[in-house]
Amino acid sequence: MYTFGLVGYGSIGGWHTKQLLSLPQEFRLAGVYDINPERMKAAEQENGLHSYRSMQELLDDPQIRTVILAVPNNFHKPLSIQAMRAGKNVICEKPVMLNAAELEEVIAVAKETGRQFSVHQNRRWDKDFLIMKKVLEDGTIGKPFYIESRVQGSKGIPGDWRCVKEAGGGMLLDWGVHLIDQLMYLVDSPVTQVYAHLLSVKFPGVDDNFKLLMRFENGLSALVEVDTYTFINLPRWHVSGDAGTLQIDDFSCEGRIIRARTEEMRWEQGIVYTAAGPTRTMAPRPKETIEQLPLPPMQCDSRDYYRNFRDADEGKAPLAVTPSQALRVMRVIDAVFASAEKGTAVSLHI
Repeated sequence: MYTFGLVGYGSIGGWHTKQLLSLPQEFRLAGVYDINPERMKAAEQENGLHSYRSMQELLDDPQIRTVILAVPNNFHKPLSIQAMRAGKNVICEKPVMLNAAELEEVIAVAKETGRQFSVHQNRRWDKDFLIMKKVLEDGTIGKPFYIESRVQGSKGIPGDWRCVKEAGGGMLLDWGVHLIDQLMYLVDSPVTQVYAHLLSVKFPGVDDNFKLLMRFENGLSALVEVDTYTFINLPRWHVSGDAGTLQIDDFSCEGRIIRARTEEMRWEQGIVYTAAGPTRTMAPRPKETIEQLPLPPMQCDSRDYYRNFRDADEGKAPLAVTPSQALRVMRVIDAVFASAEKGTAVSLHI
């Protein structure tokens, strides 16, 4: 049985606990350490977990193969290094570090110690993402040329470390890192340009809303949008291909595909009168030239992340979320912050 130790028993630590305890035949959670005694008490009472008196006591447990770090972002670097130097593999919560330079230091320690290191990019296993990925891979809407990916809420951001810049707060490092990772995992082409608009609407000091335009070398463009003060949501995914359009409304995966039946379409002669006034270009397409398809069914299990990490550690499979992939994402995020600060597009090749 593969054994984990958990550092941090906040909301994400509770999520890891729930995931691992649901697979008792595959994984064992040896226990938890948190600097807050009340959280360790909660771990004991809620899930019967053993609590360690210190980080070092957890690291000294010979049964623990891998440490999961579910702590605020500014602790990721020192605790990752400490755990690997103690002989443990590390699964680090996202964002893996505060910037690419920090991650380069951690990757160097992973190579030095021979330990396996990964970031918990669990949203690669989200149903909405897997549906979108399958539609593109199957060529259902042809070659994509524009992707919109967004998450939106209206309650602002929690009044915790996410509001503190020094702790790695803000939406770019919270939700943005997930959406950027999904796109870079999906698109087999380097990112060549980013242009970002980061806003502090309700929380000075950190971005609580942002818009990011990414361009890829293969010609694809993507809009990434995260809002915490929007009361009418736009679609989770809106993807334009040269043969059709995909829309996924939200995480419940309601949506549709509309595509052209034939590539050629006969244009009406003369002016067409529509609700928009006289226009030929924006007049509705004749119904007989299009078809509507349902979204494809998709099975997903976010616990496959842990299974893959174990299998990779045992030499049975390649690691799904690699340090090099995480480094690409962090370099793009560094460029996004630079773009927002300068107010201009930033060119890169990552």
